[in-house]
Amino acid sequence: MAEVLVITPVKNSIETTLDTARAISNSDVDVHHIIFNDFSTEETKVELENNKAEIGYELIHLEEITDHPSPNYKLVLQTSQKKALELGLPLLVVESDVVVMADTISKLLAHQKSHSGSGLTGAVTVDKAGVVNFPYLKFKGRKETEINTKRSLSFCCTLFSFQFLKAYDFTGLDDAKDWYDTFISTKALDCGFENYVLMDAPVWHRPHGSRPWKQLKYKNPLKYYFLKFWKGLDKI
Repeated sequence: MAEVLVITPVKNSIETTLDTARAISNSDVDVHHIIFNDFSTEETKVELENNKAEIGYELIHLEEITDHPSPNYKLVLQTSQKKALELGLPLLVVESDVVVMADTISKLLAHQKSHSGSGLTGAVTVDKAGVVNFPYLKFKGRKETEINTKRSLSFCCTLFSFQFLKAYDFTGLDDAKDWYDTFISTKALDCGFENYVLMDAPVWHRPHGSRPWKQLKYKNPLKYYFLKFWKGLDKI
């Protein structure tokens, strides 16, 4: 029986997405994994369909339930919260540019079970060599196995406790935003919970692999900032 509901929002990036899904399926704990396909190309859609039985994930095509253009993170979070509450499970977001280790999810669950006041518990992100990388560079060099923090957590690989899911209704999320990491991190604290980052449960993160256009920040910064500010992409 599944111990956690795991969700992965997907917008193309099929190779990294399948890496993510396979790693989740190899976890040492039973999970219910849902991939939310957020208006990807037809080629990506076909590949997701072709691999779901072999890897073992549920697949939801957002185009079948909304005509709102991508990104649809708000809808994904709202749908997932409802599902998690129905199942009586905590909710884990693993984004499509992240590869978990076999024991990542069990470590997150064990930590949350032993910290009854936790709201969000994130796994520190590292590069292929195991060095802490974006978005957790702020914790690089820290030696603790866990960090109790009031700073924003990334949703790269973050567990939402069942208690927090019951305490805060995601239907209140702001329509003007695209991403909710910072807002929900703060909201968990406002609701009286504590947030943690586990330094002994690293996950491999390929920054912006789930949003390839953001690679322009390094390759073509003028175009990146045009898309970000003029086109209004990536509102947080």
